[in-house]
Amino acid sequence: MPKFLHTADWQMGRTYSRFDAEDGAALVEARYQAIERLAALATEHQCDAVLVAGDVFDAQTVSDRTIRRVFNATRGFAGPWVMLPGNHDAALAESVWTRAKRLGAVPANVHLALEPGVTELPEQKIAVLAAPLTQRHTYGDLTQPFNEIGTRPGLLRIGLAHGSVQGVLPDDIDATNPIAPDRTETANLDYLALGDWHGVRETNPRTWYSGTPEPERFRNNDAGYVLIVDIEEPGAKPEVTRYETARYQWHQWRETLSVPSDLDELLNRISQLPEASVLDLKLDGTLTLAGDQKLSEALSVAEARYRSVTCDRTGIQLEPTEEDIAALHADGYLGEVVQELRESQHTAADPEEARDALAILASLLTHKEPEVAK
Repeated sequence: MPKFLHTADWQMGRTYSRFDAEDGAALVEARYQAIERLAALATEHQCDAVLVAGDVFDAQTVSDRTIRRVFNATRGFAGPWVMLPGNHDAALAESVWTRAKRLGAVPANVHLALEPGVTELPEQKIAVLAAPLTQRHTYGDLTQPFNEIGTRPGLLRIGLAHGSVQGVLPDDIDATNPIAPDRTETANLDYLALGDWHGVRETNPRTWYSGTPEPERFRNNDAGYVLIVDIEEPGAKPEVTRYETARYQWHQWRETLSVPSDLDELLNRISQLPEASVLDLKLDGTLTLAGDQKLSEALSVAEARYRSVTCDRTGIQLEPTEEDIAALHADGYLGEVVQELRESQHTAADPEEARDALAILASLLTHKEPEVAK
């Protein structure tokens, strides 16, 4: 029973400029570790081959070090790898792939499908029909020639492509690099291994996107997996099993806070996250001064516990209660300032400035050293 691992969209060399240097470096390193994990999975499950359906690299201009590290990370699986250029690393006349070959970085067991055609793996009983992108975008279906390509009897016909299955992916996905939804039928493919969509997605029992093995954005689309595919013989139905490879979980929450229980629920959810989390929060609504202090303290704890935590609080209005003001001992002039800042959140040209000033004043008053009686 031939068995292979299907992966795609590694996008090695990707940077994370929105994060601080330490977190960005950890997220980059996680992508190399993902390759090592999938190589170990392929070995553990005795796969016959690993197929990479495009976008191994994030850009043509990645460093030589990145190229070498990518191929070094594949060493955990000694069987054949077939790598396909995608839109980020298209097989141009001069490309990241030609550079990798000049560097001597490509191991003997890695097959680069830089031209349309067939890569035969006779020992594994697999014929890989490849549709590499030779430019970033095309408006023709590069898998159409699969219909005419013959393969030796007894070999599985496995398509390898990178693009958008027409009429299947969301409407906001690029219409470039189209793939016919019935390609497995018209080309008599046993399986079509696809890349470009970054999450696991089945378009029909023989056509799958594997997604990226390590999430790299805030999109809930089942990223962080690879697929292991068993096909007993040509024409048999594929058995597709997904395996988790993600190091980090990415969470993007948009929350409205109206009553104290909303904040309590949010902080409880934050506390339940696994430590390998990347969290992006955007909040709106209202908070008391005590609630704002509680949120700040909880975020400080979370920032130390998780990989990355960012929180946009510009949509929050601070609404001090009588208890807040009494606790601040903000009588007299200070009380007038607190009231003025409170009102300015609704009337000032820059309400965020008023809110921040109120939060800072509340923090200063909360942590003020008590006066010593003389």
